[in-house]
Amino acid sequence: MSYTALYRKWRPASFSDVKGQDAIVTTLKNQLKSGRIGHAYLFCGTRGTGKTTVAKIFARSVNCESPRDGDPCGQCAACRAIESGASMNVVEIDAASNNGVDNIREIREEVQYSPAEGKYRVYIIDEVHMLSTGAFNALLKTLEEPPSYVIFILATTEPHKIPVTVLSRCQRYDFKRMTVDVLLSRLKELAAGEGIEAEEKALLYIAKKADGAMRDAISLLDQCVAFHMGETLTYDKVLSVLGAVDNERFGAFYRAIQEEDTAGLLSQVDQLIMDGRELSQFVQDFIWYLRDLLLLLTSPVSSDILDLTEEDAQVMREAAEQTTAPALMRLIRIFSELYNQMRGAVNKRVLLEIAIIRLAEPEMEENLESVEERIRRLEAKMAAGIPVQTAPAAPQAAAAPQAASEPEVIRLPAAEYEDLQQASELWGELVGRVAASDYLAGKSLRGTKPRPHGEGGMQVVFYDATSFRLAGASGAIKTMEDVLAEQLGKTIALEGILQREPAPEPVYEVITDDDLAAFHMDVEEVD
Repeated sequence: MSYTALYRKWRPASFSDVKGQDAIVTTLKNQLKSGRIGHAYLFCGTRGTGKTTVAKIFARSVNCESPRDGDPCGQCAACRAIESGASMNVVEIDAASNNGVDNIREIREEVQYSPAEGKYRVYIIDEVHMLSTGAFNALLKTLEEPPSYVIFILATTEPHKIPVTVLSRCQRYDFKRMTVDVLLSRLKELAAGEGIEAEEKALLYIAKKADGAMRDAISLLDQCVAFHMGETLTYDKVLSVLGAVDNERFGAFYRAIQEEDTAGLLSQVDQLIMDGRELSQFVQDFIWYLRDLLLLLTSPVSSDILDLTEEDAQVMREAAEQTTAPALMRLIRIFSELYNQMRGAVNKRVLLEIAIIRLAEPEMEENLESVEERIRRLEAKMAAGIPVQTAPAAPQAAAAPQAASEPEVIRLPAAEYEDLQQASELWGELVGRVAASDYLAGKSLRGTKPRPHGEGGMQVVFYDATSFRLAGASGAIKTMEDVLAEQLGKTIALEGILQREPAPEPVYEVITDDDLAAFHMDVEEVD
């Protein structure tokens, strides 16, 4: 026997089973009981809020032979025929794939004939906003003056795309997103009916994740139960199935941002990927975490409003007190921009890592929010007694000008000088190769230069502190070492160095064979 998905198995069969849409249900039932039935209805709302379900119940009710308080009886021939899809009186049309003028003309021809059995012919047109302009125009006349036995129910998630001429001919009902309490209550009822053992915390998380959509909530529960068949559904199991991250991880991620720990943030991203977490979902959930922090910081909201346990709310309240509202709004802005970029991106990890660098290094941005964040961090360090490096003071106007420093003279054997010259000429190309395998490592090496160091080694000179720290976090030096070895055919030890003060370029002198011979000649002692 084939399996029926839970959201189909538990689809409401009567108005009394519909949850979260009390005002709409009451209005429709009153119309049915009084006989004041309209000829055209428009059901608007986000996915999974019950538009199609209510439309089908309404279609059964108007044709039911013995309705009970506005609900279909479910037992008569008309109810059974409509439920099984065998009735010619209820026609469901998907406008996403039947959106042409010809499809609407077929409806106009069909409505000329009254139903052979039953009272009404009901047309349920789903995603009606997908109809073409010509199709809407063809539908107008029928909507305006339909036969008495025809009812149109139009359902859409985007009512703003429907022409005003169509809107004015319909009774409009807006289906609301369902609250977490409504979703949780339904999930508990469903779990009990299916014999599913589940922690309330697990069901609560599913209810939150559904974002107001009953169908999504039941589908997520079905997915989790299928993965852990026969087991008690725990909070941790739900997190593992849905690829989600709990508040403890968000807290650690947020603390690393506050501590400007770029290496730690990149390590956490790597761990998320190793754990199989979906990065877009992580970003979306983290935005909600930041939103909760902002609300806790700026208003005396309760844990119930934020859908948090009291323990989680207290931990987040303490974290919120360590920052400012502008700082949190800056983080929300950056992550919101990131989420939009990630929706169609191929390499989501790269985008997330770039955003992390922007988060931990506000000096990389020039907008007012970033300047304020830099000032806030400096003030926090000074208040904690942490030394803050300041820019060197400008020389006094009356001070005597200093003589320019002499360039350093570096003497190299011919072979080492040849390696240095070759590396310098190809450095830009080598940085490009590094970037091809690791974008962040390549980004950190831009603007660097090679310099001889020790016996046969080289230094990679950085002129920017942010790039220097990023290179350390991404392993850029080791990657460049491998690329350079592949190019030169031999391994040269590399070492990164940060040069904060400008200095003249060194002058290189090649040690000739005669110089080496003179250096290694025998020394004769003379009295």
